[in-house]
Amino acid sequence: MSKKNRLQQAFFEELRKVPIVLVACEKSGISRNSVYRWKREDKEFSKAMEDALAEGEALVNDMSESQLLTLIKEKNWSAISFWLRHRNPKFKDKIEVTSRNENIDELTPAQAETVRQALKLANILPQDEQVTDKPNNQHYGTEQYNTSGLGREDDQGQEDKNSDN
Repeated sequence: MSKKNRLQQAFFEELRKVPIVLVACEKSGISRNSVYRWKREDKEFSKAMEDALAEGEALVNDMSESQLLTLIKEKNWSAISFWLRHRNPKFKDKIEVTSRNENIDELTPAQAETVRQALKLANILPQDEQVTDKPNNQHYGTEQYNTSGLGREDDQGQEDKNSDN
């Protein structure tokens, strides 16, 4: 095995332990310039480097999850909250959209985009659904939303029917 191959193998071993190129370079005695040159010029080296990085990242992820579970067992609120927000759909971060002006006749394009993004994040609007604009209304998925009140169109006028005025 040539000196270059031995250095590369040492680099890959270090990268599997700590998936940080700078650290692996320092521990294996290779300059970052050499590593990135080899990566550019040698497809096999590039592939082996990606594989070693992936292995190293998987190792760190496993260690991190283990530590997180230890903190959860110790009733660490931050760890519990982190786990629930990232692993349980009931606790995922939510977006709330409010308006200060209740007399809006029509949404601006920026407001319409915000509503579209909120509906998409809420899984009301499919990710690949196209939004079509209609006068004073916008169609989202299978329901129609009035841009002035953001209610379903068939709910429009419900207050008028129920009011005593």
